[in-house]
Amino acid sequence: MKAYEVNFDGLVGLTHHYAGLSYGNVASTSNKSVTANPQLAAKQGLAKMKALSDMGFKQAVLPPQERPHVEVLRQLGFDGTDAQVLAAVSKQAPHLLSAVSSASSMWTANAATMSPSSDSVDGRAHFTVANLNNKFHRAIEADTTSATLRSIFSNDRYFVHHDALPQQSVMGDEGAANHNRLCADYGSAGVQVFVYGRQAFGGTVEPVRYPARQTREASEAVARLHQLSADKTVFVQQNPDVIDQGVFHNDVIAVSNGNVLFHHEQAFLNQSAALSEISEKLAKQNADFMSIEVPTNRVSVDDAVRTYLFNSQLLTKPDGKMLLIVPEESRQNPQVWSYLSELIASGGPINEVKVFDLRESMRNGGGPACLRQRVVLTEEELQAVAPGVLMNDHLFTTLNSWVDRFYRDRLVESDLADPQLLVENRQALDELTQIMGLGCIYPFQK
Repeated sequence: MKAYEVNFDGLVGLTHHYAGLSYGNVASTSNKSVTANPQLAAKQGLAKMKALSDMGFKQAVLPPQERPHVEVLRQLGFDGTDAQVLAAVSKQAPHLLSAVSSASSMWTANAATMSPSSDSVDGRAHFTVANLNNKFHRAIEADTTSATLRSIFSNDRYFVHHDALPQQSVMGDEGAANHNRLCADYGSAGVQVFVYGRQAFGGTVEPVRYPARQTREASEAVARLHQLSADKTVFVQQNPDVIDQGVFHNDVIAVSNGNVLFHHEQAFLNQSAALSEISEKLAKQNADFMSIEVPTNRVSVDDAVRTYLFNSQLLTKPDGKMLLIVPEESRQNPQVWSYLSELIASGGPINEVKVFDLRESMRNGGGPACLRQRVVLTEEELQAVAPGVLMNDHLFTTLNSWVDRFYRDRLVESDLADPQLLVENRQALDELTQIMGLGCIYPFQK
């Protein structure tokens, strides 16, 4: 059956700032307190979306969330008017104000895990919202993410929505950032590779410096919810040594598309066995597995983390060859760029690289792959998606105009206490839901 991979990119929010909230994410912590430019960040993301749409790829937009999240502050004991709550928390617990103002929902690879209808027993596309419980500023995203996805994919003939897993560390779930799907083509049954950082029960190895955010138990729960049979799933542990070097999600060390897995030599624990299992199960789905393994002596783990070589988008072009979307930082690194130049000249499946400037996102630790949620849809399913989220010339022009009217071009942490910023955020999001036809998805609209 004909199907498409639609990339749903997160639109950067109005409170985009650098607070170093994500321990284990080297870029996030190293750029703490740098002045941010939310307007530029949003425009950089929109430019990438439009460019890919113009190249013929299916592209859509996911909206940002309401920030600061005042309702969470009220749950934590701050009361009074919105302005009084912001003033109190900025004096008593400024770290909380930064956390509830994070624009991290822009990284929609963490929004959910999605399984296409061709893989699920009931023949429907399944979504499970990520609980992201390893980081407070991300754990507060789940409710709005769920409301957004249910609005966009509302037809229960085609789509099934699952709530986030319990908010407990045993069930730590980071969404599609730790999930890959391999297949002969998008409409065929595939093999889903769930990558975890630790096993809560019975595990023997895990990182010692940085937290392992994804558990095997959470990955197994998502696979059950999505009705995936054992012959269509592989559970692989990420190499704990690379987590301790800043590879906080698997999409910082590996990316897949079609039957290709592009990954680092040190990506997985017991890597040869993992790749063999993927190959064997993919063969049962009539697909030949292709592993493109990048040697450490060509690209170190440190360079992979600094340049986000693997936090890239791997896309199939009309001629069947693949295009790799990388951030500007990959071109600026001589070792990485030398490797990429040889890769595209090698005669393999990846024969083109395109570079995008995503500096504002990169400084907070999110590259091209972080910014998108991959959703495989048949033609019928695509027609059932809320049409206002699909990128085209009109939406691109409208959203750029919307950004120009509402976004600030300079933001530092002290600005988060400004009650006018909250007013601007709500006004902007209320208008955005009308532009995109999403209805009431935010707490302030209810």
